[in-house]
Amino acid sequence: MSINTKQYIEQYIKIRDKAGNIIDFVMNEPQLKLYNIIKKLKNENKPVRIIILKARQMGFSTETESIFFKETTTKFNINTGIITHQDEATNNLFNMSKRMYDYLPSEMKPALKNSNAKELIFDNEQGTGLKSKIKCMTAGGKGVGRSDTFNNLHISEFAFWPGDKKVTLTGLLQAVPNLSNTMVIIESTANGYEYFKELWDKAVKGENDFTSLFVGWNELDEYKMPYTGFDLTEKEKELKDKYNLSLEQLSWRRWCIKNNCGGDIELFKQEYPINPFEAFISTGSCFFNKEIIINRINEIENKLPLKVGYFSYTFKNNKISNINWCDDEKGYIKIYKEVEKGHPYVLGGDTAGDGSDNFTGQVIDNSDGILVASLKKELDEDEYARQMYCLGMYYNEALIGIENNYSTYPTKKIKEYNYPNIYIREIEDNIADKTQDKFGFITNKATRPVILGILKEVFRDNIDWINDIDTLKEGLVFIRNKNGRPEAQLGEHDDLIMGLAITYYIRTQQRYTVIVEDKEENRSEEHTSELQSPKS
Repeated sequence: MSINTKQYIEQYIKIRDKAGNIIDFVMNEPQLKLYNIIKKLKNENKPVRIIILKARQMGFSTETESIFFKETTTKFNINTGIITHQDEATNNLFNMSKRMYDYLPSEMKPALKNSNAKELIFDNEQGTGLKSKIKCMTAGGKGVGRSDTFNNLHISEFAFWPGDKKVTLTGLLQAVPNLSNTMVIIESTANGYEYFKELWDKAVKGENDFTSLFVGWNELDEYKMPYTGFDLTEKEKELKDKYNLSLEQLSWRRWCIKNNCGGDIELFKQEYPINPFEAFISTGSCFFNKEIIINRINEIENKLPLKVGYFSYTFKNNKISNINWCDDEKGYIKIYKEVEKGHPYVLGGDTAGDGSDNFTGQVIDNSDGILVASLKKELDEDEYARQMYCLGMYYNEALIGIENNYSTYPTKKIKEYNYPNIYIREIEDNIADKTQDKFGFITNKATRPVILGILKEVFRDNIDWINDIDTLKEGLVFIRNKNGRPEAQLGEHDDLIMGLAITYYIRTQQRYTVIVEDKEENRSEEHTSELQSPKS
């Protein structure tokens, strides 16, 4: 993009406004944000790779088409691809590009060699054969765009693409060379926690080459209405202070919720988010209170764990010794609060199975219910058992209870290692007319509603106990399916949620008191927390 791109767009590009009038294209504030990111990357001689999370009607599609149109019609042999989520949107963007061409001054127009419902082909220099083209496509078709090579690629409303969007996008990205004169822009409103969310998170964390851009509804100047003197709710006061909203913006917000979103505040947050967490509200009926979770995530998002890593140990003769903590930023155990002498701890675990590859472990301090450590990793079963053994020993021989639904092996191994504090469940022996003690936890039709009910109470009344953002994010996609069964949204996981639910359930087999040693008298005293825990 040359230095004159903005001038070219605002001087020569015509667009249709919301009232149907043909007008000059003048960039709004959100569009200027995108333009400046593209300009910066171009000045640094880098390939332009941008992912945009947006509120509705920000104008990013219009801006992207304008920039790509300028690049395609003023240069030789440039291929531009535009892919949308449905045929109607594809036709709209094609018509937008055609309109831009039709309203160009005659001296600015390259020869139009071909024009059909999906493609514009230009002969930018008469007789050279160096043609440029804009090709519009709809996602969902087999192998869409895979046979092309693109300099510019616009991925529109990616979160709503049909089919396996990951496979489709992977094929399309292979069609764009990793060169400084190429651009890929992915833009979408949110559609729950799916592959667009995964790409967005990786961009935010710097785990891919895409620059992330979020623009909330409050950044578009036209989202205002006259203030009528109404009293602000507590939520409106909070938003006003946090985001410096005007009364006119709050008036528009009220109007939009009532008229555009049918009075559904959650739908408004998804369509017109003011922060990224609001945008990715799950599409189903969330089992937990989403607002409470989002507020907790906002509260702790910049607070790192005390340390991240795993345990090293010596394993000999089926015994574990010489346990040591190993710091590793890529480790799979997060410590949020160090072990305290005399404190009782509980460690619950969810094993891989039923579509999940991860094993999890969640440690709470039983004296106050606070989550102090979390484990999540795809591991061999024996290594999972050993890390759980080490984690339990680290936290004062915590009570350990691991789900046995898909495999009893981790529980069996921990028992073989002579771990001193394993959760015991009672089962009825109808033939012998007595109960038997069994190690480990079983999730079934009887226990599942109970453990989730306890966890729901924790999330509602004591969300400040939960320090792990990954666990909180799983809570956002833990929904009631169409049959009313609480489970992870399609394509998501609930390993940490289920591990934590088990932890809070089994805590009744661990003491709630803190043992404090009196060195002078050489005796111990039990101190009971004032916080009441959920009971099974």
